[in-house]
Amino acid sequence: MSRPAVHPVEPPPLIDGRNDAAPPRRVRMKDVQGMPGTSTGLALRLCQFVFTVISLAVMASTSDFPSVTAFRYLVAAVGLQSLWSFTLALIDIYALCVKRSLRNPAVITAYTIGDGVTSTITFAAACACAGITVLISSDLNRCDINHCKRFMSATAMAFISWFAVSPSFFLNFWSLASS
Repeated sequence: MSRPAVHPVEPPPLIDGRNDAAPPRRVRMKDVQGMPGTSTGLALRLCQFVFTVISLAVMASTSDFPSVTAFRYLVAAVGLQSLWSFTLALIDIYALCVKRSLRNPAVITAYTIGDGVTSTITFAAACACAGITVLISSDLNRCDINHCKRFMSATAMAFISWFAVSPSFFLNFWSLASS
């Protein structure tokens, strides 16, 4: 039967009564494109902002969107999403200009929670509006007196905005889990 051999590790030699060996450097994960402070992260934020502003503008251009609760919810949701995306885009622009990494766990936690909340709200509002537009156009055949095409395009822009925020959320969540 074999026995394990134990080989003690000797500390580095002391010079002048102190240890001059440098402490080992910490290994840091590289910035993944799409995370806060990267150019792809900025592009995702700008896409989110553009599509939510388009959705908001299309809904605001109709005169009868306040008559349906789901459409009011969509306006509120994309309004919140546009403010969130614009604020984070400004932070990403600043980080890129000063060449600063946003790998602080507190910052990534705030990004992740904010992206999760806003993406859930935007997705729920887009789904509610999609149901109402299908009801108006297909089931009731009332598109001639309503702004169905505008409602559909605003709903589509909200879904595209949700598709743009999802990668940001998952990359930030992955970064939190791996750190």
